[in-house]
Amino acid sequence: MRIALTAMLLFLAACTGKPSFDDEPLSTRQLNLEEFFSGELVAYGQFQDVLGTVRRRFEVEIEGTWDGKTLRLVEDFVYEDGSTEQRIWTLEKTGPDSWRGTAPGVIGVAEGQENGDRFNWRYTIDLPLGDGEKMRVSFDDWMWLLSDDRLFNKAYMKRYGLDIGDVVITFEKK
Repeated sequence: MRIALTAMLLFLAACTGKPSFDDEPLSTRQLNLEEFFSGELVAYGQFQDVLGTVRRRFEVEIEGTWDGKTLRLVEDFVYEDGSTEQRIWTLEKTGPDSWRGTAPGVIGVAEGQENGDRFNWRYTIDLPLGDGEKMRVSFDDWMWLLSDDRLFNKAYMKRYGLDIGDVVITFEKK
């Protein structure tokens, strides 16, 4: 019975709606990643599993630099349990609204697209676990510019093609 209920919940979670660039924009703001992420930022976030349980919270200090073609983001994570992690993204602007990026652990290249006040970013990454192990997950990452100094991010996570949860983050310029 419990297995059937879990399977049904996973199926229903996979059927839930996800954002799309076909959705009506909620503002006339224009997100430019290179402008928003240049300088110092702080972000607050948490991971919630597919059943709704919050599993992990974190804070991230970010230093972004833009050289006219490449955006470099140094992200220093501090998790609620005191553990830390650093991820360094190198993003290349490949067109007026398109991006490619790499970071340690990312499998292949991340691809992203800006559209009005939104950005969609998709990639697969080997996330480090606390015991030295890694877990390969795919992200469908959506960002919305809320104001000149605040960005909301919701990332949908999958493993083996199944939804496992999502990460919500609020970025703030310092």
